[in-house]
Amino acid sequence: MVLTIPLVLLLAAVLALLLRFRAVGAGAAVAAALFGFYLANTGAAATVNQLVTAITGALTHIGH
Repeated sequence: MVLTIPLVLLLAAVLALLLRFRAVGAGAAVAAALFGFYLANTGAAATVNQLVTAITGALTHIGH
Protein backbone atom coordinates (compact mmCIF):
# COMPACT_ATOMS: atom_id res chain seq x y z
CA MET A 1 0.00 0.00 0.00
CA VAL A 2 1.40 3.38 -1.03
CA LEU A 3 0.53 6.48 0.95
CA THR A 4 0.91 9.79 -0.85
CA ILE A 5 1.15 12.98 1.19
CA PRO A 6 1.58 16.37 -0.48
CA LEU A 7 4.87 17.96 0.54
CA VAL A 8 3.15 21.21 1.45
CA LEU A 9 0.92 19.32 3.91
CA LEU A 10 3.92 17.59 5.44
CA LEU A 11 5.81 20.88 5.81
CA ALA A 12 2.75 22.52 7.34
CA ALA A 13 2.53 19.72 9.90
CA VAL A 14 6.23 20.11 10.74
CA LEU A 15 5.78 23.85 11.18
CA ALA A 16 2.71 23.30 13.37
CA LEU A 17 4.66 20.87 15.57
CA LEU A 18 7.57 23.28 15.85
CA LEU A 19 5.18 26.00 16.96
CA ARG A 20 3.36 23.66 19.33
CA PHE A 21 6.52 22.56 21.11
CA ARG A 22 7.92 26.10 21.04
CA ALA A 23 10.97 25.06 19.07
CA VAL A 24 10.39 28.11 16.90
CA GLY A 25 8.57 31.33 17.65
CA ALA A 26 5.60 32.70 15.72
CA GLY A 27 7.73 35.45 14.19
CA ALA A 28 10.26 32.97 12.84
CA ALA A 29 7.46 30.79 11.46
CA VAL A 30 5.94 33.77 9.65
CA ALA A 31 9.36 34.73 8.30
CA ALA A 32 9.95 31.18 7.03
CA ALA A 33 6.53 31.09 5.35
CA LEU A 34 7.06 34.48 3.71
CA PHE A 35 10.50 33.39 2.55
CA GLY A 36 8.89 30.40 0.85
CA PHE A 37 6.35 32.58 -0.93
CA TYR A 38 9.02 35.01 -2.14
CA LEU A 39 11.35 32.18 -3.15
CA ALA A 40 8.58 30.73 -5.31
CA ASN A 41 8.59 33.96 -7.35
CA THR A 42 12.32 33.91 -8.11
CA GLY A 43 14.45 32.14 -10.66
CA ALA A 44 15.57 29.74 -7.93
CA ALA A 45 12.10 28.20 -7.71
CA ALA A 46 12.70 25.79 -10.59
CA THR A 47 16.02 24.68 -9.11
CA VAL A 48 14.51 24.15 -5.67
CA ASN A 49 11.63 22.20 -7.22
CA GLN A 50 14.04 19.97 -9.14
CA LEU A 51 16.11 19.38 -6.00
CA VAL A 52 13.07 18.41 -3.94
CA THR A 53 11.84 16.15 -6.75
CA ALA A 54 15.24 14.43 -6.93
CA ILE A 55 15.39 13.93 -3.16
CA THR A 56 11.86 12.56 -2.89
CA GLY A 57 12.54 10.30 -5.87
CA ALA A 58 15.68 8.97 -4.19
CA LEU A 59 13.81 8.41 -0.93
CA THR A 60 11.20 6.30 -2.68
CA HIS A 61 13.92 3.96 -3.93
CA ILE A 62 15.50 3.38 -0.54
CA GLY A 63 14.89 -0.18 0.54
CA HIS A 64 13.90 -1.48 -2.89
